[in-house]
Amino acid sequence: MITYKQLRDMYIQFFKSKQHAEISGKSLVPENDPTVLFTTAGMHPLVPYLLGEVHPEGKRLTDYQKCFRTADIDEVGDASHLTFFEMLGNWSLGDYFKEESIAWSFEFLTSPQYLHIPIEKLFVTVFEGDEIVAKDEESAHIWKKLGIAHDRIYFLPRSDNWWGPAGETGPCGPDTEIFIDTGKEKCSPTCKPGCHCGKYVEIWNNVFMQYEKTKDGSFIPLSRKCVDTGMGVERTVAMLNGFKSVYDIDIFQEILKGISQFSNTAYGKDAVLDTSMRIIADHLRASCFILGDPKSVLPSNLGAGYVLRRLIRRTIRHCKKLNINEQDLLHIASIIIEQNRDLYPELLEKKEHILKELNTEQNKFFETLRKGEQEYEKLLPNLLKNPNKIIPGRLAFRLYDTYGFPFELTEELACESGLTVDKQGFDEAFKKHQELSRAGSEQTFKGGLADHSEATTAYHTATHLLHKALRLVLGEHVEQRGSNITAERLRFDFTHFQPMTDEQKKEVERIVNEQIAAHLPVTMETMPLEDAKKAGAMALFGEKYESIVKVYRIGDFSLEVCGGPHVTNTESLGHFRIAKEQSSSAGVRRIRAVLE
Repeated sequence: MITYKQLRDMYIQFFKSKQHAEISGKSLVPENDPTVLFTTAGMHPLVPYLLGEVHPEGKRLTDYQKCFRTADIDEVGDASHLTFFEMLGNWSLGDYFKEESIAWSFEFLTSPQYLHIPIEKLFVTVFEGDEIVAKDEESAHIWKKLGIAHDRIYFLPRSDNWWGPAGETGPCGPDTEIFIDTGKEKCSPTCKPGCHCGKYVEIWNNVFMQYEKTKDGSFIPLSRKCVDTGMGVERTVAMLNGFKSVYDIDIFQEILKGISQFSNTAYGKDAVLDTSMRIIADHLRASCFILGDPKSVLPSNLGAGYVLRRLIRRTIRHCKKLNINEQDLLHIASIIIEQNRDLYPELLEKKEHILKELNTEQNKFFETLRKGEQEYEKLLPNLLKNPNKIIPGRLAFRLYDTYGFPFELTEELACESGLTVDKQGFDEAFKKHQELSRAGSEQTFKGGLADHSEATTAYHTATHLLHKALRLVLGEHVEQRGSNITAERLRFDFTHFQPMTDEQKKEVERIVNEQIAAHLPVTMETMPLEDAKKAGAMALFGEKYESIVKVYRIGDFSLEVCGGPHVTNTESLGHFRIAKEQSSSAGVRRIRAVLE
């Protein structure tokens, strides 16, 4: 049996033996990215370097990255879906390419020293080609040389085996995906890797960025080719151990044991109760990591905060089903914090904060339920006049959407009143809402910034000037807590406990524009992180950095650790103007500014 920690350690050590530098995973909350709420894949923080930025640790990198995806929240509770997961990855930034990448994947998977998977269990897919880009015969040939039989190599279309570009233009290329045959019967004679019946489970994806898509829609070969790979830890551990469910792996079993203890319910005895226990395990784990992140968000009704609130409240609902009280939920959260304290010390450091916010949200939700019940009581007289004794699905959904009132509780109250609920109507309204939510919250990401255009790069550079000006005007307590940058404007969040006065805003504008008018050069050098700190370089609050970092200097005004990109001189920025200053969250202010 292989454990969660063993797979992670084995993977990192394997690629370190292949001269890859181990780098730190980044925050769950993306920096400078307006297109997603959370870090959705291991490669997400690496996109600027895949697009051409020079990484201070070199051209061969490996790491483990915490990730969160919102698209499948409502699927969690089955045997396979998760919201929070860890991704293992290795990258080549203009160094090795297909030959080495595929050979090392094969070695790690099949070598007795590592995972020792029988070769006959492996199936792979490669890009079948189209009228624009040729068939990826090269990858198929490499797999055959390694011993993968011809009938276990499948050529699939662009929808399956192509990555990017993220925007209308940019780097992109074919990928090869590696699957394990679980031993299940085929669902049909045409069943093959890529089918969702569960016979073939993907465990690794190697992306070969070898083309650039241009504005006219053509694809030209890149001079600097990159490799980006990803392996999900939870899913792979489950597959390697022959488990039927991802929740059977060791890290979840420990959480489920705690849930069983506090609910007096044995896991694995009742399918309905098992679903609730899995939802609690996944959602509470995700909530602890989001609240414990260095760039933590708080439950709210917008953006990432809304996703967090939804996770916590769904957890509470299922705790209620299992008779788990408020304090016991916090005890389960403590189990999650303790089991991750070594690799993610920020969880232990923020334990008090995590438990406090979970408890606060519990109290708010109970108040929400009280208001929902009051609203139901107001509607009840008219509902009882309905000769069919059926509560319309759209009304049940309004209670859910407006008041956060769970459908199951509406059903309970309806039963007590001699009514039933139109479940199909509720599902239809919910599905429509779900589609709108997915469209709004899980857009395709475009890297560290909205794009790497001149305008976006200028705004990114301007945030450095703004950051330093705020510290000069408001005080040294000011620290960046996030930013959102497009080609039209910048949004900058920072620590400060009261609204800025008009005089303070004007002074910040004056200082920034003074630096722009001074035509200051923008230069970069790499240095050890400790040297950067000694030199007085500012660094993003709570961020994890490598031992060697890039430090950007703007004249003698600003010195900051950053990944880029930046303009070469402040003269290209234009006139800086603060459009709005407002509260972002408790103790955090937000500035929106434009360059004119």
